[in-house]
Amino acid sequence: MKILANDGIADSGITLLVKSGHEVITTKVAQNKLADYINSNQVDVLLVRSATTARKELIDSCPKLKMIGRGGVGMDNIDVEYAKSRGLEVFNTPGASSNSVAELVFAHISGLLRQLHDSNRQMPLEGESRFKDLKKAYASGSELRGKKIGIIGFGRIGKAVGRIAFGVGMEIQVHDPFLENSDFEVHFADGQIINTSAKLLSMDEILKTSDIITLHIGGKAEIIGEKEITKMKEGSYIVNTSRGGVVNEEALDIALESKHLAGAAIDVFNNEPNPAIKLLMNPAISLTPHIGAATREAQNRIGIELASQIIALSK
Repeated sequence: MKILANDGIADSGITLLVKSGHEVITTKVAQNKLADYINSNQVDVLLVRSATTARKELIDSCPKLKMIGRGGVGMDNIDVEYAKSRGLEVFNTPGASSNSVAELVFAHISGLLRQLHDSNRQMPLEGESRFKDLKKAYASGSELRGKKIGIIGFGRIGKAVGRIAFGVGMEIQVHDPFLENSDFEVHFADGQIINTSAKLLSMDEILKTSDIITLHIGGKAEIIGEKEITKMKEGSYIVNTSRGGVVNEEALDIALESKHLAGAAIDVFNNEPNPAIKLLMNPAISLTPHIGAATREAQNRIGIELASQIIALSK
């Protein structure tokens, strides 16, 4: 089969596909020219990440397309049910990037609690002239151990966050309306496995008692708005590496300005790739440009998982 990886694919995936007799094209085709390219090159499989969309119009325009694969968790950029109704196989790689996202969450959290995000802004500007003042300003950080982390959405990524939280001694409490229990396993480098569980709470309890809240849910519906932020614990933090839109950015900005919240971390934004400048300039926010799954290890796993699914489906 002929496979167009329009947003790229790791060499590990290409190697596996080529060995199985498939052709892989990594040419980046503009969205408005994609249908013509697929048809003129007789592409059987379209692979995307977050940049390319596969909507009804594209699906209707490419009657010979057999599969659409998404390298990552979310399928918001694909009309999944419509594609399936037209006989296409649609798949993603839900587990490949869980650890990468979880580690980014803790990079943000650790930085926020020690004010590294702001220190890294100020040291190049004033470190030479105001070193002692900055030392005093950033001397009021706090530790992760003993903090209550509230995880909203306890699927693959939520559990990966829980494992790291367990390892650093945090109290883990979760909210997930689709779960009956919050059991999870923690695997250690020496082969040990510990079976444990988080405290399963209502949304209100999570909001009122958590020192840090992190979201790991599907869809783009607003989960944390002005009402929810008001309920959050005074001086707490919120992390969004999930989806743009699940946190009301305007309400978040107001809560940070009023000091009701001590800080926030954002990897995903409402208006990507043009985030609100007010958020970008807020010194209480730790910022990254949608890089949750963007590690070499995760991209290798994604490539292998995509290739394995194509090979299995093609048989």
